[in-house]
Formats: sequence, structure tokens, C-alpha cells
Amino acid sequence: MRRLLVDVRPLRESPNFRRLWIGTGLSGIGSQMTVFAVAFQVFTLTHSSVAVGAVGLATALPAIALGLFGGSVADAVDRRRLCIVMTSIQAVISMAFAVQAFAGLDQVWLLYALVATSSIVGSINAPARRTFLARLLPPERVAAGAALNMFAMHAGLTIGPAAAGVIAGTWGLKVCYVVDAVSFVASLYGLGRLPPMPPQAGASRPGLSAVIEGLRYTTGNRVLVGAFLADMSATVLAMPFALFPAINAAHFGGSPRTLGLLTTAVAVGGIVGSALSGPVGHVSRQGLAMLIAGGIWGVALAGFGLSHELWLALACLTIAGVADVTSVVFRTAMVQTVTPDRYRGRVSAVEYVVGMGFPELGNFRAGAVASATSAGFSAVSGGLSAVVGAGIIGLALPAFVRYDAFKVRGSGNRTVTDVALPGGGAVRRRRSADARPVPEPSTASRCPAERDRPRTSSSDEPVRRSQDAST
Repeated sequence: MRRLLVDVRPLRESPNFRRLWIGTGLSGIGSQMTVFAVAFQVFTLTHSSVAVGAVGLATALPAIALGLFGGSVADAVDRRRLCIVMTSIQAVISMAFAVQAFAGLDQVWLLYALVATSSIVGSINAPARRTFLARLLPPERVAAGAALNMFAMHAGLTIGPAAAGVIAGTWGLKVCYVVDAVSFVASLYGLGRLPPMPPQAGASRPGLSAVIEGLRYTTGNRVLVGAFLADMSATVLAMPFALFPAINAAHFGGSPRTLGLLTTAVAVGGIVGSALSGPVGHVSRQGLAMLIAGGIWGVALAGFGLSHELWLALACLTIAGVADVTSVVFRTAMVQTVTPDRYRGRVSAVEYVVGMGFPELGNFRAGAVASATSAGFSAVSGGLSAVVGAGIIGLALPAFVRYDAFKVRGSGNRTVTDVALPGGGAVRRRRSADARPVPEPSTASRCPAERDRPRTSSSDEPVRRSQDAST
């Protein structure tokens, strides 16, 4: 039974991770209260669902546009100091939300501006935060740390809006903003107790060239490409949230209460999946596991589209939530364990953009298909398409399927990268926690995940290789 429950050894063994996890979790609850408050305030002022949807647009567009640049900054400066500065700015923005509410300004454009500004800051903050897992935990604990982060995130998604509803109904929206601003103290405390995390030798200067270098590294690595394609396939082809109102009306009578249950079911699945994530640390074929989780996500959402009984729909969405959190845990573990530290900020930025932007595209696809056909057909076709997409990715990227986390851990180093040879071969370069290279072994010792990787044009340029679970 103990092996089934979430592995809490990262919390016991790493005081730095424990403080960061607690602080980020408390701040995450406050952030979800602001998300609730902004949506409620915008709807109160406009009585328009389109205006509320534009809040998501104000969040997603800056993240997509600037997220990759944020990764280049994270690879060039002390990440701890960068996160302290960015988190402090986000706390000030949260205070600005509270000030406008207390002042009764009631300006929708101001709310959009504050949301967009917070997203811009977050596009720099988030990639740097995602790199902390691999710095604070040994490779064999990264998957467990990612699961703990996902548990905290889904707990925030569940507790934050519920608490915000109670607080808003009792004391008003402005108190929600105040609670969020105060919650940043916990996050800053966790960050402040971290050790310095300066860039390692050979770090690139932030800018367009560094972004291009990071993208070249990412797209040249079959395992990273597989991890991100698997995530994009699941979200673009099967993201269901835009369908909830229509399916609720068509299948379950349109009650706001049942709509709330549909939305909550996915988060509950995320909590269950995180709480029962103990076995993930014992899975070596993490790429294959991510594809299987993506297939289960697709099947569950197809079942949701076919369900006319509420209990069955909720069960399918809960299963989808479990599969989703499992997939993200494996993706985070692969990204943070295998990526060398000098690229980790930029690869984490790609992960951030994928996680922020492509679910919105998936919701748009779901709505467009539903408008042309029906909401049920959109859910079913999307879910089955995600299953097919996972299969195609597995066939096209055998290195991703063969990736063995235990072999990477067995190298005794924090990260493993490849170095291309002029003749097209590759040897493995091991990087320790402080990025000091050790002698390179022969090509015969490559682990399965390192086969089939394309070479680069330079003989000394590493061939690139996959939290949300952001810390």
C-alpha cells in the first residue's frame, strides 16, 4: 500500500525542496483565488462570456510570445535570484488587483492589462522555476518530486476557487486579491532559503541567438521531441473543457451544478493520480508510459462524449484527470533529468509554451468541431484522435519509446547528453551536477534512448534531447 501512495521522500530528504514546495503550494491557492476573482469581476462588469474568455487570451498570448525568451534569461543568470525578483513583481501586481478593487475603478481594460503583465512576468519566472527539481533532487527522486508538485497544483485548483467563492460571497472580491498578495510571502520564503543557482560555464547570453540555440537543441533530440509531441497530441486533439457547457446542456439538463461537477472531476482525477503516484518512480520506460497515459486520456474523453449518465461522465473525466497528471509527471521527469543544465531553462521554456498555448488551441478545435457537428461528436472524435496520435508518435520515434530512465540514472550523473561526431556517430557525454564533463565512453555503451539521434553540424555541439509541474 505504501508503494502505491505518493512518494514523499523528496520532502523528507531535501529541506530546500520541502520549503519551496510548501511555499509554492500556498501561493498557488492564492493565485487560483485571483483567477476566480478576475473572471467573476469581468463577468460582473460586462455580462459577457466572450469578455471572460478574453482573460484567457490575455494570459496565453504573452506566455506563448515571450516564454522562449524567458528560458534564455533563465540559462544566463542566477535562477534563484531571477525567481525572487519575478515573484516579487507578481506580488506587486496582485496588490494592484486589490487596489483597483478597493478603489472601485471597475475598468475591464485595467484587469486585462494586469493579467497580461502578470503573464509576461510569469513567462520569465516559470521556466526558471521548472529547473529547480533537477538541482534540488537526485535523478531517482525527480519523478516523485514532479508528482508532489502536481498534487500541490491540483490541490490549489480545487481549494482556491472554492475558498474564493466563500470569501467573495462573505467579504467581496477585494479580499480574494488581498489573500493572494499575502500568499506570496510563503513563496518568497521558500525561494529565499534556496542556495544560489548561478549559470554554469559556457552559458549563452539571453537573446534571439540563445533562443534559436535552445530550439535547435530541443528539436534535435528524439526523446524531447517525443515528449512534447505526445503532450501536444493529447491537448490539441482532445482538450475537452470548451465542450462542458454544451455537453452539460445536451446530456444532463444544463444545470450549473452539474457543470461545476464536470469541471471539478478532472481536478479530482489529478489529485487522485498525484496521491497514488508512488509507482511512477519505479517505471523505467517513461516515454512509453507517457504514450500509454495519453491513450488512456483519449479513451476516457471519448467515453465522456458518449455518456448520458452523469456518474459515468464524471468517472470518465476522473480517469482522464489521472491519466493527465501521470503523463505530465513522466514528461517533467524526462525533461529535467536528461536535459543538461546549460539548456535546462530554454527546454523548460519550450515545455512552458507547450503547456500554456496548445491546450487553448485544443479547446478552440473542440469548439469548432462541435459547432460544425455536435459537442458529443467533438469529444469522441477528439479522444479517439488522441489515441491514434499516441500510436503514431510511438511508431515514428522509437528512441522515445525505448528511453530507459534507469540507464540514465545508472550513469551516476545528473544529466546525459550526446555529442555528434563528424562521421555521423555520437558518443555520450556525461554531465555531473556542476556540469564538469568526464571522459567519454565508447559508442557501444549508448543507452537505447540515445540511438537514432540526428547529428549536428559541429563535432563538439551536444545533440539535444523530455515539471509541469512547476515548482
